[in-house]
Amino acid sequence: MLIPENQRQRLLIFNLRTDADDHILGFTTRWINELAHYYSYVDILTTHAGRIAVADNVRVFSTGRERDNSRLARIANFYGHLSRLLLQHHYDACFAHMQPLFAAMGAPLLTLRGVKTTTWYTHRQRNKQVEWATRLSYRVVSAVESSFPVPTPKLRALGHGIDTDFYHPTPHPTVSNRIVQVARLTDIKHQHILLQAAKNLDCEIVLVGDIPDGFGDGYKQRLHAMVDELGIRDKVIFAGAQTPAQVVEWYQGAAIAINLSPIGLFDKAALEGMACGVPVITSNPEFSPLNGHYDERLRISAPDATDELQQKLDYLLNLSPDKSQTIGIHLREGVIEHHSLTKLVEKLITVMHTGELPTPN
Repeated sequence: MLIPENQRQRLLIFNLRTDADDHILGFTTRWINELAHYYSYVDILTTHAGRIAVADNVRVFSTGRERDNSRLARIANFYGHLSRLLLQHHYDACFAHMQPLFAAMGAPLLTLRGVKTTTWYTHRQRNKQVEWATRLSYRVVSAVESSFPVPTPKLRALGHGIDTDFYHPTPHPTVSNRIVQVARLTDIKHQHILLQAAKNLDCEIVLVGDIPDGFGDGYKQRLHAMVDELGIRDKVIFAGAQTPAQVVEWYQGAAIAINLSPIGLFDKAALEGMACGVPVITSNPEFSPLNGHYDERLRISAPDATDELQQKLDYLLNLSPDKSQTIGIHLREGVIEHHSLTKLVEKLITVMHTGELPTPN
């Protein structure tokens, strides 16, 4: 259900990081701009503001993490911004994107003004913030049911929101033996399994991503040590954190993309690779419907199934360009059908305003 043009009003968004160039959360700018099509005004309250590239009807207010404000100062800024905005405007809905803390903190003020909050969270980590946000939100939404850690009848699964115009195949593909994994450098992403599986293959390995905030460099150092121990330094690239535009270029130049996230992490990075028309090997069974009849060739039974991964890499690296492209086209069509940004926003708006998913046509 889209809001009729004569009824479009104002949307409040709690966003974790609003920065079009952020290597992890840069995609939220595209979500914001897509939502802005359906509202007269959109106000963003974010923890961190970077490069702002939003539509003309969008305003961004930051609590100041980019200025190294203290935690106490950020809390004061949050309530100062929110109180002022609620005194000045009526909001038809509030959407909290990966911001269970803001959803919980803002609930008393928003409830007093009759504003319902819908909270998006896709992670298997369960904590007090998520539990309180679940209790205090009107609805909670996630990509798939397994990517939300708290059992609740409030949950609605929407799929992911991939901008398939931004993530697209290159019009001039070249023959490549490059394997790309786009992920933060943490053990849950299993980059070490890829290195082990590909050590004897004729390929180039590109690890796109870096250490996330709040993590030590132990795993990254372990990966560098493994590269040296395996004697594959000459074929491994640690690309580091990349902008979304750079990530697209890495995907477009790849023969294969890898995503070894476990169940509970329905990782949008895998879908971005698929949208670029690249065969993507995954370990999460939630991707099987997208793989279709290619599932046996594209999915391994567990993130640490090294031998399976080696076999599937070897098979895909030896495919003809036409066959590889056929697989990539199949995956891209599935992303467009089930995980496009346009369709996600339509479902999200319906849930925010009615509590339920739109009725299938």
